[in-house]
Amino acid sequence: MEYIANIGKKVEIEVNGVTYIRHAIKTRFVKQGEDYIDIFKEYVSPIYKEGDIISSSEKIIALCQNKVIKREEIKIGFWAKLLSKFASHPKSKGIGVGESIKMQYAINKAGLLKVLFASVCSCITKIIGIKGIFYKIVGEQVSGLDGFYGAVWKEYEDIGIELPSNSNQVCNEIKQKLGISTMIVDANDLGREILGKSVDIELNDDELKEIIKDNPAGQGRELTPLILIRRKK
Repeated sequence: MEYIANIGKKVEIEVNGVTYIRHAIKTRFVKQGEDYIDIFKEYVSPIYKEGDIISSSEKIIALCQNKVIKREEIKIGFWAKLLSKFASHPKSKGIGVGESIKMQYAINKAGLLKVLFASVCSCITKIIGIKGIFYKIVGEQVSGLDGFYGAVWKEYEDIGIELPSNSNQVCNEIKQKLGISTMIVDANDLGREILGKSVDIELNDDELKEIIKDNPAGQGRELTPLILIRRKK
């Protein structure tokens, strides 16, 4: 088969002396409520070989699980409006707490006191060049919220996509039903996290992160939420 990489990405990467091939699998636009088993069966099963690993975007799993919150469901209050003014507004990682709707989501999820504490700690640590403390304090559910941002996909302008539930269980289900070794990742061009993986995957999380360290799935309109990882012989 012909291996395809997204623009600006490479097909091959070397980790700990081993070369891995990363093939970007083109899919349709995955919508809320679809079945991830059907998606894997349609797009992965025809090209998968024993020993491969599939890296799946957390977003398509969350959409399949209906882990979606609508804009009208979040009532933005005083503290969210105030605190968001002092937060950074980077768009490279998607919506952040510089947007009042995500700040309100953080308050709803973590509680106002924790968000206030995280905000103070963030202000202090930024002075000495340490970033990301806010999200470490409020937790991955807040940092992992996607959507509420229509610049790339208009469909996501008025919905927020939460992290998927039971990621390890999802990966094991895919392995059990389809024989496909799978990991679910929350990745962007600035970082990546392994949210879950099937029990048969022997590589540790650090090794898996290195294999996808350049975010081969891309961060725009690529429609490649699934990456096939194959060890080069």
